[in-house]
Amino acid sequence: MSMGEVGDEGLERFGKPLDGVRVLAIEQMQALPYATQMLARFGAEVIKIESPGVGDSGRTSLPSMNDPEGRKVGVTFLRNNMGKRSITVDLKNPEGLEIVRKLAAKADIVCENFKPGVAARLGLGYEDIAAINPRAVYLSVSGFGNTDSPYTSWPAYAPIAEGMAGLYEFKRAPGIAPIVSPLGALGDTGSALFAVIGVLAALRHRDATGQGQYVDIAMFDAMVALNDAGISYWSMGLKDPGLAPLINHSFKAFDGYLIIQCARPHMFKALAELVGHPEWVDDPRLAGPQDWFNHLEDVIRPGVEGWAADKSRIQACAALSGVGVASGPIYNPGDVIEDEHVRRRNMLVPMERTDGVPEPVLSPGNPVKLSKVAEPPASRVPWLGEHTEEILREELGLSAEEIARLTESGATG
Repeated sequence: MSMGEVGDEGLERFGKPLDGVRVLAIEQMQALPYATQMLARFGAEVIKIESPGVGDSGRTSLPSMNDPEGRKVGVTFLRNNMGKRSITVDLKNPEGLEIVRKLAAKADIVCENFKPGVAARLGLGYEDIAAINPRAVYLSVSGFGNTDSPYTSWPAYAPIAEGMAGLYEFKRAPGIAPIVSPLGALGDTGSALFAVIGVLAALRHRDATGQGQYVDIAMFDAMVALNDAGISYWSMGLKDPGLAPLINHSFKAFDGYLIIQCARPHMFKALAELVGHPEWVDDPRLAGPQDWFNHLEDVIRPGVEGWAADKSRIQACAALSGVGVASGPIYNPGDVIEDEHVRRRNMLVPMERTDGVPEPVLSPGNPVKLSKVAEPPASRVPWLGEHTEEILREELGLSAEEIARLTESGATG
């Protein structure tokens, strides 16, 4: 059965791969919330622990919108928490801590992104959870992991891990300071993807053995893994990846820039003929990939940009692709939002705003397309503490009187 042969209604009979999987997420900001949002998209039930009054620190990010009660909800929270339920619990309150432990006892996955050591001091570390729920998969996401690292005590955000992994040196121009966060929060989202892989592997192992385990994700490790090209190039003597022997550069069209990657002689021949310079093929100065790079600025760029000067990015790329040369337009976020591929593949999830602004908040959709899993309608983020009473009542069986007492005591918000 190919993708698209069965409508979403027909796919509902298959369910989702993580239906019935319960996730307890003690999380902040982006790396772990992105991972648990991905799990939610595959059907997991995610309960998000937030502190009363403030909540996930991602709620305070900018830009922001107002929730139905007039509280600010920042963009970091909005793009990483769809499809979850929020319960506000004071982890410094013994009764609040006991609520979390009771929820953990019923969870398939317990995850946290405290600084290393904090979860254990609270009595919520791996050993603590394994003692009450040995089947639970325990996930930690931190800057440098929870095992042996000289940097374990260092605080870290995405750009710290990106920079330490060498990503900012890749193709950096001499004499120009490194650009921080050139790819947004890659340190967060990249770490989150490895976290999801680890959790899915641990769930598979749990199904086979009956035992949960500790999944320890370091953002630094994840970024080292993503810098595979830079590290392997360096190890083979290519200290400056900008000198890689191929055409892999941007070129100007009349409405912006496009990328061309040309690494094979037959591609170079097709490129030369398309842009009106068939003589390049027999030019001894352009005999091979290293020569192409050496004469990029004095020969190839003027020829390509002269050809593209009266063409849009899309027109130029369509012509290049038509002769087998890999290319693509360089987009800004507005271009991405308007792209037809992005629309057809449901790669933007709109969330209606609650503060009177007509334009929705847009977040990336799920890039993992499964032929027997329907893509559900977008589910908004939870408002702070929105599901506290519901979770206490349905998950822990507490009475209305007990819930009121816990709220009065400050254990919950």
